[in-house]
Amino acid sequence: MRGEQEFLDLLHERLAELRAGAEAAVNSALSRAETNLQARLERDVLVAERSGLLAAFDAGERGLCFGRLVFRDGSDHHIGRIGIRRDDADRTPLVVDWRAEVARPFYLATGHTPMGLRRRRHITTEGPRVTALHDEILDLSDPIRTGHEGTDADAVLFAALDTARTGRMHDIVQTIQSEQDRIIRAPHHGVLVVEGGPGTGKTVVALHRAAYLLYAHRELLARRAVLIVGPNPGFLGYIGEVLPSLGETGVLLATPAELFPGVTATGTDTPGAAEVKGRAAMADALARFVRDRQTLPDPATVIDHDDGELVLDADIASDARHRARESGLPHNLARPHFAFGVIDGLTEQLVDRIGADPFGGPNLLGPDDVALLGKAIAANPAVHAAIGELWPTLTPHELVADFLADPVHLPDADAAAIRRTGGEWTPADVPLLDEAAELLGEDDSAARAAAEGERQERIAYAQGVLDLSYGSRTQEFDDRDDEESEVLGAHDLIDAERLADRAEERDHRSAAERAAADRTWAFGHIIVDEAQELSAMAWRLLMRRCPTRSMTLVGDPAQTAEPGGCGSWEAILGPYLRDRWEHTRLGVNYRTPTEIMAIAAQVARSADPDFEPPRSIRATGVRPWAVRTDDLPGAVAAAVAQETRTEGRLAVIAPRSHHDALSAAVPAASAGRAPDLTSAVVLLDPRQAKGLEFDTVIVAEPAEFGTSDLYVALTRATQRLGVVHTGALPAGLEETLEHRLTAAGAGAGAG
Repeated sequence: MRGEQEFLDLLHERLAELRAGAEAAVNSALSRAETNLQARLERDVLVAERSGLLAAFDAGERGLCFGRLVFRDGSDHHIGRIGIRRDDADRTPLVVDWRAEVARPFYLATGHTPMGLRRRRHITTEGPRVTALHDEILDLSDPIRTGHEGTDADAVLFAALDTARTGRMHDIVQTIQSEQDRIIRAPHHGVLVVEGGPGTGKTVVALHRAAYLLYAHRELLARRAVLIVGPNPGFLGYIGEVLPSLGETGVLLATPAELFPGVTATGTDTPGAAEVKGRAAMADALARFVRDRQTLPDPATVIDHDDGELVLDADIASDARHRARESGLPHNLARPHFAFGVIDGLTEQLVDRIGADPFGGPNLLGPDDVALLGKAIAANPAVHAAIGELWPTLTPHELVADFLADPVHLPDADAAAIRRTGGEWTPADVPLLDEAAELLGEDDSAARAAAEGERQERIAYAQGVLDLSYGSRTQEFDDRDDEESEVLGAHDLIDAERLADRAEERDHRSAAERAAADRTWAFGHIIVDEAQELSAMAWRLLMRRCPTRSMTLVGDPAQTAEPGGCGSWEAILGPYLRDRWEHTRLGVNYRTPTEIMAIAAQVARSADPDFEPPRSIRATGVRPWAVRTDDLPGAVAAAVAQETRTEGRLAVIAPRSHHDALSAAVPAASAGRAPDLTSAVVLLDPRQAKGLEFDTVIVAEPAEFGTSDLYVALTRATQRLGVVHTGALPAGLEETLEHRLTAAGAGAGAG
């Protein structure tokens, strides 16, 4: 252990040098920015790089080195969260990044397939201190013994699984299993579906896959960014430290409700409304609703004009509408085609009237006359007002709000379910807004014209600067000889346009920050957790965000609970990929003890007799218990008081209707839409608990849960599970739980 400690001390010294060097370099650049134009332009980039670099250093300090590989050829490598090199001419590696190819034997080598290894060492640290070593012998002919050999190859894994939870997900770089490694390093292209039951590690595997892809395809993904979609804000907070701990910060984490820039979806739909809004048929209903806004005049519109009244009738408008629709452009972008069609029709009407030959000959107006009449009509505000009535410029917000107020093109029952006037946007509205944005398009011609005007102003200003420079140099050179006059000035090296472009303020936001603000951004890769819960409309949104279809989807169809959730992978991917996607399944449950998983499986089998749960690899010897009571808040409070005597985090998972009473009974519990998961006790509903894990879970009133929600609630615990109820237990629980007497003061009788 002494040798590894000395090596770790060396690493931390090197890490400190790197941190100090990075800070000094950035601070020096920021100082120069006060007087140097180029440095000033690059300042924000340097600050962003500093932020990401220091995040990597912090990651290293939390567990800089966790493994060592000793090969048969005598070479050896230390493995860590980030790569570190010596400060020598050869830049010799001190620590190899866990994602490097040479590190793969740390995760895949076995006694049967040693991959050239003699031994594999696991190093456990707390900050800069080595606390434990565990050596696995892969070459039995190796005569060297260190005294740290262990007979249990999974000792490090089980130690990590038994560690008390903190309310934040941790990385698993020290304990990645072979089936997980293959998923993490799977090829970048195409759609990979990772299915797994509770506790199989599918979420953390997906996060490590993001870190690996950023390492292996840095140039592409740093430019296009990676999007990670999670079910709720609490979940994103729970997983938020994993990627920074691996040195990666260029990732956008978002819920489906956050994927339309500028919209905060805090409203709530009824289950029925959410289900209707999530159907794929909503896309057709919105498209038809947009076409409804492309109207014809009835009766004809009479427009005052200098050359006499113009009559905009249905025939002119119909021809113009056909012309606009034939363009194939979205509604707002097709509007100019409609406008030109109307103007052409009115111009033809006016030409026929004032240029007609009274003797029946050809029209008396020439092409120039016709062009002048057309320009006059195009400049008439009343004409544009009439065009705006028939083909209005629309925003996604206006369109969806109008549609929800009058949901035409839907069956009466569906229309009644979603009809709403005003109110906050809901998560199910976000895909509708995105669909509306696609149907409408954004006419940015005015913005582009304004930007070009500003650019021309900068060019004019730059030209003035160059002219002044030239004038001053001309006066100066009048007093010099010819040789000195050959010195080049600014105007000799750069023209006004290039000078203006160089002085233009650059966008120094990271790719993830720019992607968050741009609805049309195309991500390099998308990872979706709890993918089975997303609606068909949500998938339309996500597929638009990744036209290359480079995606990793993780989830468990058995845990589908959202009313509009697609549930099956075929339903999700069939409309876009048919059968051109890969599927893999994680079958080992690392989180849930066998005692708890047996009960959860019984509940699932009550709805699906063929259900097969993931195989749990650990047992605690603690049997889950149940208490029946007449005082639910009191019994839960007593159970919380009893269970919090042990180390770790506790969650009370209860139907939302009981949260007010339970919050009053357990005031220490963090609750609400975004509870603090680092608190010792939190109060959640089953949807909030998805993807999370706690040392102890108390499930309240399980009979009020659906089968999927109950299955989720029962499988959140890593150590202990209790159930508190007032009525009969659901199928699968009554015969499997250990029934206890009600806690004193918390109700009556025995369970």
